Formats: sequence, structure tokens, C-alpha cells
Amino acid sequence: MKRQASYGGYELKKSPFRIAVLPGDGIGPDVTAAALEVLDGVADRFQLSIETESYPVGWAAVEEADHPLPPETRRAVLEADAVFLGAVGDPKADELPPELRPEAGLLELRKILDCFANLRPARAIAALEDASPLRSERVRGMDFLIVRELSSGLYYGEPRFVDRSGEKPVAVNTLRYTWEEIHRVARVAFDAARKRRGRVVSVDKANVLETSRLWREVVSEVGADFPDVELEHMLVDRAAMELILRPGHFDVILTENLFGDILSDEAGALTGSIGLLASASLGTKAGLYEPVHGSAPDLAGKGLANPLAAILSMALLLEHSAEEGEAAAAIVGAVEAVLASGVRSPELARPGEKVSSTQEVTDHVTRALQIR
Repeated sequence: MKRQASYGGYELKKSPFRIAVLPGDGIGPDVTAAALEVLDGVADRFQLSIETESYPVGWAAVEEADHPLPPETRRAVLEADAVFLGAVGDPKADELPPELRPEAGLLELRKILDCFANLRPARAIAALEDASPLRSERVRGMDFLIVRELSSGLYYGEPRFVDRSGEKPVAVNTLRYTWEEIHRVARVAFDAARKRRGRVVSVDKANVLETSRLWREVVSEVGADFPDVELEHMLVDRAAMELILRPGHFDVILTENLFGDILSDEAGALTGSIGLLASASLGTKAGLYEPVHGSAPDLAGKGLANPLAAILSMALLLEHSAEEGEAAAAIVGAVEAVLASGVRSPELARPGEKVSSTQEVTDHVTRALQIR
């Protein structure tokens, strides 16, 4: 479905900013619809010219086109200015060969867009301090950004196989990094730190892994180009511990693909809900934006999904790809105002608190956007 709008009675001079929307599986369509409603609201307020069109991905695409990333979707994302993804994954795909599973479509999507840097902000929202499993005084003021290398490492390394020719099977995955792959994501992290509080913690396993020794060497080399940014190297096991003991210590966390995957979910727990975590995946083509909570197919269509991670992912899209920082900040402000007013999705509500549905949370955010 194509949507294009000229808002507020004004003739908009900019060419429409084109977003390829991939709702995907499970609660993906639910939260994507919420994010698009909020996008309509912020476009109306700031007179933005935006065009969106939806395409299948994941299990939905397998059912429709026999492939998790069909040719039509592939063409659309390569022609778009930004890509917005709901979620992929469905238990009905478990018996498919690996190349046809929904997750294969996601990995291919990241690859063709050359999304090499994943940005995942994690911030303690004052109204939700009690939702964190940590004491409120420990998470208070927590505000860090994980920059995860996304297109290399163990998830993409070759060779990879399961050898069943012997008496017992043997599985192999290859962890590989090049100087260029480390260098480019490190620069993203240092650039981000320069706009924040000026600190980078680079996470590796240099006491064991050769790839991590190269990682530390290249990151130090990049750090020399940013004398105004403080650099600290930290082993991943210590970093996992410090995120629990001292989450406020971190500003920008730079790490490789596997470690970043794990630490970013830990960050979700610290904020109180993975349903609040947005992400941006940036590279040389269109940026890819998605909530990190997954497809949760058991919640699909029931109005139980928290749409805030998707809504905040749309804010990241406006900030990084559309370069509409004021509009992005308005969305973040609206989300914080709604949470401060006591609105809670099911996983955030404590006993006795009113529970708001996906649509009700979305309506509250769109109304908050109208308050100047």
C-alpha cells in the first residue's frame, strides 16, 4: 500500500522521502501500524513529505512468494531512502531449510543494504525506573549507546557447516574480521561519542581471540584520530558484569557482532522491557530501522504488543536517514510524556495498574505529539 501526503494545506517543495515498510511476522504488523500512525502525526506537525509502501519479508514472504526476501522486496529496499522493519520469525518455519527461514531474509537484507553498524540506545526513563530489575538508584541516569558491528564476524564467516560423515557430527563456524570492517564501525562509534559525552568503551575478548587482538589494535588506531574522545578497552565478560553493577559508567559501547547481540539484550533488561528498545542499522545504502523485541507470534493481533520500540525506531529513522532531528525529538518527547502520565502496555504494568492496548498506547503518543 502506498501512502503519500501533503500536510497542513502547504505545498511541500521537497521530493517525498521514501520509506520501504516491511511489517513481517507475528507482532511486526501490529507495531509497524502503530509506528506509521505516529509518523503520520509527526509529518502533519512538521509538514514533512513522506511516502511509504509495504512489502513482504520473513515468513509472510515465504507464504506469499516462497522466499523470505522476494525480488520485489529486494528491489524496493535498494531504491528506498530508508527501510522500516517490524519483525521476522514464526515457528511454522522451523522445518524449512536454513536458506528459506525468516531469519535468513533478515541477514540477507542487512547484507544487501551493507548495514555494518547497528545502533541501539538504552536509556533509563524516569517514569520506568521501578520497571528495571535493578534498584532504581542503580539505573537512574543510565544513558548509553551500543554500536555493534553487524555485517561480519561469526554470523557471516565462512566456512560454516555441520559434518555428519563421521561417527559423531562436527559443527564449524568461522570468526573472521578484517582491518576495514573494524575500522569503519569504530569510526561510527567515535563520531557518536563526540556528539554525546565523549567516551567509548570497546568490548572484546583480546585475552583469548586473535580477532579481538586485531579489533583492539584497529580501535586504538581510530581512537588516535579522536583525541577529544576517551577510549577504554574492556573484556566482554567484565563488560557484561559492569552493565549490571555500573550501567551509568557507559556512554558508547563499541563491539563486534556476537558480543553486541548479547549485550544489547542485557541492555533491554536494564531498561525494564525489551519492548522499549529501538535500533538503527546504518551502512552505505538505505538505513534499516527496527524494534529489537522480535516477532512474538503468540501475541500477534491481540493488542498486547508494546508499540513504543517501533515508534522510537521511527524516531531514529527521522534522525539519521531523513535528517529531521526536530521531528525525531518530538516523538521521543511524546513517548516520555505518555509514560510519565502512567500509560502502560501489558508487560510494563504492575499489579493494579491499568493496562493499555497497542492501539491505546499509540493513540496516547499521537495525541501527545499535537501538544506543542
